[in-house]
Amino acid sequence: MSDTIRAFAAAQAGAALEPFTYDAGPLGAEQVELRVEYCGICHSDLSMLDNEWRNTRYPFVPGHEIVGVVERIGAQAKNVKPGQRVGLGWRSGSCLCCRNCLSGDLHMCRSGEETIVGRHGGFAEKVRCHWSWALPIPEGVSAESAGPLFCGGITVFTPIAELGVKPTHRVGVVGIGGLGHMALAFLNKWGCEVTAFTSSAGKRDEALRLGAHQVVSSTDKAALKQIAGTLDFILVTVNVPLEWAAYTAALKPHGRLHFVGAVLAPLNVNAFNLIGGQKSISGSPVGSPVTTLDMLEFCARHGIAPIVEQFPMSRVNEAMAHLRAGKARYRIVLKADF
Repeated sequence: MSDTIRAFAAAQAGAALEPFTYDAGPLGAEQVELRVEYCGICHSDLSMLDNEWRNTRYPFVPGHEIVGVVERIGAQAKNVKPGQRVGLGWRSGSCLCCRNCLSGDLHMCRSGEETIVGRHGGFAEKVRCHWSWALPIPEGVSAESAGPLFCGGITVFTPIAELGVKPTHRVGVVGIGGLGHMALAFLNKWGCEVTAFTSSAGKRDEALRLGAHQVVSSTDKAALKQIAGTLDFILVTVNVPLEWAAYTAALKPHGRLHFVGAVLAPLNVNAFNLIGGQKSISGSPVGSPVTTLDMLEFCARHGIAPIVEQFPMSRVNEAMAHLRAGKARYRIVLKADF
């Protein structure tokens, strides 16, 4: 079988994606090769395309929200078999022997591999990964919409599952977009009372349909002041700076303001805003394979799926422009049509 893979790649920062072919070389002993069926577009793909984080190598093939069928497995690959439908997200490999991996935190492996950093991603007919990151998609989870679960979905599910969020908690979600709309659904089914914070008045009704119990303007200081001291946990999914002091004030004692959105500006929070109520600020990346499997089972059990718009992969530049213009509602998925 050929090791040549067709894909779409950018030659330089911000460039259009053009047809591209590369030789992937021999399949590694612990690798899995997937035939890509669908691949979501994440804002991180745009950030990498533009070299915003200064770690992009060109030619660059984006794509890290991949759903595909296993075509080949290496001689030492485990837990997957040819013909199986699996998903692959931001991480594509871990060493399995460092302290983080042995603790179950494979997504924080210091020598781990990331699907679109220093290698080619899923805007392609095929993609490879370590077997530990090729995760089976259960019945009840649609292949057409599952891709965004493997980055955006697990990013918001991990803190809910791992940071002690209880069904009795009152929680807030800041930003009702690609990440936030999934967080509303997860938290609602988790049993929480959910407050959505959005700067878009037009999203109010949809936020309520998605699982919010109330909606508050994220830029209305009076509205934020009214809910002071009422929330146990606030999940921040936006990547823009806001009045963070107002959000820490909205927390109850022992409350947590948690970031999954890549806000690049420093957080302007006075220590006394935290000390008096023993509040905390934290952040997290994606999630481990086990937490991702838990998320997929949770989605199947509760009928949770991202809201997606689908484009053929051959129209990838149109799809990227749609996301860049802020028009995506709420995730974009490319269907491979090589």
